[in-house]
Amino acid sequence: MPNIASAKKRTRQNENRRQKNQAQKSAIRTQEKKLRALVAAKKGDEAVKAQDQLVSLVDKAAKTNLIHKNAANRKKSRIAHLLKKSA
Repeated sequence: MPNIASAKKRTRQNENRRQKNQAQKSAIRTQEKKLRALVAAKKGDEAVKAQDQLVSLVDKAAKTNLIHKNAANRKKSRIAHLLKKSA
């Protein structure tokens, strides 16, 4: 445990950031699972809406360097290919 005030503050900040990052990554994974379930159920219109939401989450995560820019682009590309293949 830190004894210095600035180190204590840094510990608090790191924990808050860790939780926020974890929640954001979890939201991306959850949205992707929902999208894949909609594609499997052949619900095209709902899947397109879910894709828009997923792209938004992924872009925000890439903007803040939570995930790498190329990883975000790869995820979006794979999802678009999945939707196109199922249509």
